[in-house]
Amino acid sequence: MEDLLFPEGVCDMEKARIPVGEENFELLRKKKSYYVDKTRFIVELLEEDFKVNLITRPRRFGKTLNMSMLEAFFDIRKDSKDIFEGLEIMGYEELCAEWMNQWPVISISFKDVANDNFEDSYEQMALDLAGLCVEHAYLLESVHTDADDKDRFARLKAGKATEAELRNSLFIIARMMYAHYGKPVILLIDEYDVPLAKASEYGYYPKMLNVIRSMMSTSFKTNRFLQFAVVTGCLRIAKESIFTGANNFKSNSIAGSHYLDSFGFTEREVEQMLEDTGQLTRLSRIKQWYDGYHFGKYDIYCPWDVSNYVSDVLREPDKILGNYWKDTSHNNIIRQFVGKDGMDVNDKFEKLLSGGSIRSRLTEDSTYCFENAAEEDFWSILYFTGYLTIDRSRGKSDSGEVILKIPNKEIKTIFGDTIVEWFQETIGIKAAERREMFAAWWDGDDKTVADAVSIILNDAISYYDYKEDYYHAFVAGLFSGAGYLVTSNDENGLGRADVVVKDRKTRKVIIVEVKHSDSEDEMEKDCRKALQQIDLKKYASRYLNGYKAVQCYGAAFFQKKCLIRKVTVPGAGKGSVFKLE
Repeated sequence: MEDLLFPEGVCDMEKARIPVGEENFELLRKKKSYYVDKTRFIVELLEEDFKVNLITRPRRFGKTLNMSMLEAFFDIRKDSKDIFEGLEIMGYEELCAEWMNQWPVISISFKDVANDNFEDSYEQMALDLAGLCVEHAYLLESVHTDADDKDRFARLKAGKATEAELRNSLFIIARMMYAHYGKPVILLIDEYDVPLAKASEYGYYPKMLNVIRSMMSTSFKTNRFLQFAVVTGCLRIAKESIFTGANNFKSNSIAGSHYLDSFGFTEREVEQMLEDTGQLTRLSRIKQWYDGYHFGKYDIYCPWDVSNYVSDVLREPDKILGNYWKDTSHNNIIRQFVGKDGMDVNDKFEKLLSGGSIRSRLTEDSTYCFENAAEEDFWSILYFTGYLTIDRSRGKSDSGEVILKIPNKEIKTIFGDTIVEWFQETIGIKAAERREMFAAWWDGDDKTVADAVSIILNDAISYYDYKEDYYHAFVAGLFSGAGYLVTSNDENGLGRADVVVKDRKTRKVIIVEVKHSDSEDEMEKDCRKALQQIDLKKYASRYLNGYKAVQCYGAAFFQKKCLIRKVTVPGAGKGSVFKLE
């Protein structure tokens, strides 16, 4: 729309209403917020003419906003000409005359059915369905609807429906709306697989699967009250036969050929937004952080990230790029595979984190039930949920495999954070089994310590971009859960030591200062720097009275190599002796 463009790239702050988090199309348009026109999606949807359309895209790629747009366009109870004025869809006059506000619409989202137990999730689903009934409460007064259906509807509305009625709820409501309007219903189900993803994470997958499968089956299978349905999610759950029996069913993923530019922002759309808001000079940096997704022939940016960053920059011009996708939801999906028994993916993780690519077959028949997932399922899930993308620079594989890489800097940070979290959870458990290593730490046997730490480090997934922070977390994790008091960045002397470990039973202390070396040749020098820092900052001074001995270590790391040097400081009133060899 012309009134949303800013002449000569100068940003008019009164018009730069970037709608971060606004997923209601009608409200967005009435507020005159900035809108990237995706109404061509309606045309393509009607041209495809499938009874049931499943559209899978990663989280935060505009699924909910597009579903809200469909509801506003089709709903017979609305008059939406004003909010669609100036958008591409209005150029299709015959289509608008036949479809715009001419059909009864059922629209529901399952995005909030995401609790840590089945009972609460089931209750949330019942509440969402009750809210849908409140929205269509006029059906209780309709002279055309069946009396028994009214009773079932009333129980759904009051949250007192039986499990069978809840499973059949969308079919019951569709039948009543068909009777009331004399027209079949358009059914919109957003985020259908969120309940299944959460059920997998918290261990109640079979129970939730039965509910979702029954609801989908009754809604789609030989439903004469249905004009068509659009269902969105992240994955096509095919192995559990959720959509079996759906007439004229079409699945549309990022690997398909339909609706590819309808979800997410194309580069042209990002350029236009940046030009309209006076931020075009930031394009190359935004591309590094939020681009990199390949949907068919299109290069796609994550719209959630771009909108958040542009909105922030308009308020804080010095705002640096960061991770907006991290806390959205479902980032735990990576964690469920890292360190999974029977799946050796560590080397491939390291390759991805270093900027490389991996090869794998892709299957769209994956599932959120990860218990029996194969490696092929794992990489497929990461691809379809947006954590990996096709590496176009590497061409195509002749073996039927695709070449995958991490799409951008933002997703790389999510992988890296997950690896560090995995370190903190697991490395202490592994180290606790190595009593000889702990004995070497306390005895000051730095060669044995270095050998033991190198073995553990070699088994871990490395993310070298984290540098000292990464290795710092690694060293602290070695002692976690082993019965010692471990502190990081503890205030000692004139500064903060990286890691301090206390054994109160034996009254001994270990102080470790960690350095990241730029090369293997630098490791010896960095160890000495670490020890000199301990001496200069007097990290050991507070332990000279009351502890028998303080073992001071300088630890230098380069990739998976480790070098450790030590100095022993006598305690318990014997005075300070700190001498570098």
